[in-house]
Amino acid sequence: MTATTPDTAVLGTPLTLPGGAVLKNRLVKAAMSEQLADRAHAPTPQLERLYGTWARGGAGLLITGNVMIDRRSLGEPLNVVVEDERDLPALRRWATAAKAAGAAAIVQINHPGRQTLAGLSERAVAPSAVQVDVGPAFAKPRALTGAEIHELIARFAEAARVSVAAGFDGVEIHAAHGYLISQFLSPLTNLRADEWGGDPERRRRFLLEVTRAVRAAIGPDRILAIKLNSADFQRGGFTEEESLGVIAELDKEPVDLLEISGGTYESPALYDGGTSESTRRREAFFLDFAERVRSTTTIPLLVTGGFRSGAGMTDAVAGGATDLVGLARPLALQPDLPAALLRSPGTTRSAFELKTIGIKKLDSIADLWWTQHQLHRLAAGKQPDPGYGPRRAVLAALRRDGTNILKRRRGA
Repeated sequence: MTATTPDTAVLGTPLTLPGGAVLKNRLVKAAMSEQLADRAHAPTPQLERLYGTWARGGAGLLITGNVMIDRRSLGEPLNVVVEDERDLPALRRWATAAKAAGAAAIVQINHPGRQTLAGLSERAVAPSAVQVDVGPAFAKPRALTGAEIHELIARFAEAARVSVAAGFDGVEIHAAHGYLISQFLSPLTNLRADEWGGDPERRRRFLLEVTRAVRAAIGPDRILAIKLNSADFQRGGFTEEESLGVIAELDKEPVDLLEISGGTYESPALYDGGTSESTRRREAFFLDFAERVRSTTTIPLLVTGGFRSGAGMTDAVAGGATDLVGLARPLALQPDLPAALLRSPGTTRSAFELKTIGIKKLDSIADLWWTQHQLHRLAAGKQPDPGYGPRRAVLAALRRDGTNILKRRRGA
């Protein structure tokens, strides 16, 4: 095999993770926001149907969308919440559906921190009282106390324990995209001067403590993945150099998988970070950074964001830039894309294109809501609707989410 003649079968090669779990191929269904919990935040039959569809689609690993660890703090109205075993039967059915075709399946556990919509949650908390700067949609958070920080570490661990008890193969700790753990890492949002902030070493402590607690909760042989920003893409924020410092510390922990991502709600990288010539040539937004990571850690890498062609994915894995390829929104449009890529990586290409409405501050939201519309169709047993426009998605979501928030404010 050479750089000019990559192994076209590499995407179908199994991967053994450090803890012993074996992934049947190199394609991963990455996390997307499903918004398919019931009003009590339990998994639903719709989630089972959706993940059953993806399981049959051929990916070697399925990662769920955000599962919150505290029902008092939600990122979106219909997040699944895992605080305890109250929904264990429903979680078991979800896990069974996701693993039906031999894929591994893990739960992405998360806390929104300051990225809590106003009027949605009982409380908005963060490392420091710094509000999201994208208008009035997000609540003003208050700073966490030391006792509350320790409670949240325990909540991450309990959510992980319950997820594994339900039959999932492990969890992914979400430490990216401006959510709570990412907020602890960033000097823009962590203004603390105690043991949880003040310099890069103390800012990363929360992530390391969560990682250790989760590993203790799930045992040594379950998958422990971490999703981390390469950078926040904000002046004065979390930088690539700081990210490499975090990764160097994670390399000392029993972590099975590191997913590289980037950006926050204030600076969504999938729109602002993907314009370099290298990105256009290699497709993936974070592949160049992943190559820098290789010299810092031996943890297997997952790169998500931007991949469209089997040839690009093959080059990335065969060339050693990443071990796994993450596919998210393309699987909303083509849920069986992994199987097609495994059959014919040299000629298969995703039909997905970013969905924008021409308003920079709303483009990422338009794409998110367009994607959720497709996921809801799949969850209902329908085919995707590629002709559905992003402007329609925005209008429909504003009507739906605005009504839901008003109902919550009125106690309905």
